[in-house]
Amino acid sequence: MIKIWPAIDLIEGKSVRLTEGDYNTSEAMTRSAEESIQFYNQFESVDRIHIIDLIGAKAQRAIEMDYIQQLIQASDKPIEVGGGIRDEATLRRYFDSGVDYCIVGTQAITNTAWLAEMSQLFPGKIYVSVDAYRTAIKINGWTEDAALDLFEYVAKIEDLPLGGIIYTDISKDGKLAGPNFEITAQLAQATSLPVIASGGIRDRQDLEKLEASGITAAIVGKAANQSAFWEGLS
Repeated sequence: MIKIWPAIDLIEGKSVRLTEGDYNTSEAMTRSAEESIQFYNQFESVDRIHIIDLIGAKAQRAIEMDYIQQLIQASDKPIEVGGGIRDEATLRRYFDSGVDYCIVGTQAITNTAWLAEMSQLFPGKIYVSVDAYRTAIKINGWTEDAALDLFEYVAKIEDLPLGGIIYTDISKDGKLAGPNFEITAQLAQATSLPVIASGGIRDRQDLEKLEASGITAAIVGKAANQSAFWEGLS
């Protein structure tokens, strides 16, 4: 079974979800971040928890680090963190505090030399988050156009010792209407790096379709907050 990475997105210590990355659509989740971690701890299919500092992504620096350190203590699962990670010092602080994996987006996309250096320092511990409208990459909390194509960018980082690539089609995110199966599958064929699907995943059928196309793990946001999603999953 494909691995499930439930997402906890943070704004001012609250677990929220956005639609299409629009901060004005922020919707509070029924479970707090702490309650979500306790809930996800019970499932074997969950092999890590995905935490994003949304304000950090927009502010271009880590904002929720102290709170995330508290959440690490509550989790039985590995933790990966993203949002506002732009330098080696922030990576080291997160790893030293017990974070297992870090997600880098804007800095990795705009500065591939930096990404190469960091991936050599922390092999297998860094995931690149590539967020795009289909294949047009966005940066700085999805607010700016990077003027880069998804496949052209991935070809540039193909040989780096990364943990993998997290692909989100922003137009699908937060809508519970299914991920972009077509481009996600094409990406899995185009790179030897593990590809993690994100954005719009609704149910087990979506997970099975992603797995059949070579996807190793899926990040699930809004659906993971619904009890029906977990029915039949161990």
